Order: sequence, then structure tokens, then C-alpha cells
Amino acid sequence: MVDPITMFKGGGPFMYAILLVAIAAFAIAGERIYQVMSRYSINSTDFMGQIQKLIMANNIDRAIKLCNDNHVSVLPRIIKAGLTRANRSEKEIEAAMEEASLEAGPLVNKRISFLSMLANVATLTGLLGTIMGLIQAFDAVANAPADMKQSMLASGISVAMFTTAGGLIVAIPTLILHSIIVNAANKILDDMDQYGLKTSNLLTARRRGTLQQESAKA
Repeated sequence: MVDPITMFKGGGPFMYAILLVAIAAFAIAGERIYQVMSRYSINSTDFMGQIQKLIMANNIDRAIKLCNDNHVSVLPRIIKAGLTRANRSEKEIEAAMEEASLEAGPLVNKRISFLSMLANVATLTGLLGTIMGLIQAFDAVANAPADMKQSMLASGISVAMFTTAGGLIVAIPTLILHSIIVNAANKILDDMDQYGLKTSNLLTARRRGTLQQESAKA
């Protein structure tokens, strides 16, 4: 097993580019994991269970306070937008929640797409290093003096192999992290849509006096 330092040195200047891509990718992944899977997420089932009970009890102020207590998470922001307009028309409630959703969506998806791009850049940089290493190896076979031919050939092959490996070593975990983060972000967005609609229906039913029937459906 070749140690990382030997691989880095053997890959030549292309390894510096791959290293920069790795630093950028893992920095973005770390930040997104913290934001999406920690700060922006919430146990939506438990949270909405409490919100529904408070709406059923006509305790809108307490429901708003519960949202304020969890204001960092995305879903409570959407629910709060509807609750603060609980005594207004159905269209106003829906418009407020839709506006809050449009503001929250980009926060959840921010910079995630960069991860797949950086994975491709790492792979392509490794491929470019492979091609340049092979060119160097073929040039050594064709033109190098006999006493230098072997070392130059070995150097070219090292560049080719190490850059390929380096690019894949960065790209594979980056793609895995990208998939994990995308799934977590999609769950948050799905919860926003699902529970936002349920809250809107509950608040509308509250105004119409049909809250018991609507809560039974929810």
C-alpha cells in the first residue's frame, strides 16, 4: 500500500489541484451537513403533533411561541408564517406560508450543487494528470537517452497512476456526501410542503368552524 505522501509527490503538480478540490469539497460538505442535518432539521412529526394540538385548543399564541423556540429550523418558520395570519383569509395564510417557503428553500439547497461539480473536477483533473503522465512516458520511450529512459518512463507512469487514484479518492466520498446531503435536504423540503399544507388546512378549518373534521383527516 502506497502511503499518501509518496502518492502526492509521485503525482506531480496535478496533485496540488486535486488537493485544493478536496479541501473545497470537504469544507462545503462539512458546512452543509451541520446546517442541513443539524440546524435546519427538526423532528417534524413531534413538532407538528404539538402544533396541531395547540391549534385544536385555539391556542395560537402558544403555537407561535413554540415556533419561536425552534426558529433556527426551517419548518417552524413556515408554520409561524401561517400562524401569525391565523385570523386572516385563506388566501393570505397560503400566501404567507408560500413566501416563507420560497425564502427557506434556497437556504436548505445552498451550495449543495457544488459538491457534484467538485467531484467531477477531481475526476477530470486526475484524468488530465493521467494523460500528461502517459505523454511523458511515451516521450521518454521515444526520445530520452538510454541511461535516463527507465527513470523517465517510471516517472511518467507514476504521474498517470497517482493522479488517477488521487482524483478518484476525492471524487468518490464527495459524491457519497452529496447524496447524503441531498436526501436530507429533500426531506426538509418535503416536510415543508406536507406540514405547511396541513397547517394551512387546519387554520382555514378553524376560521370556518370545521376544525374537528379537518383534524380527523390530518
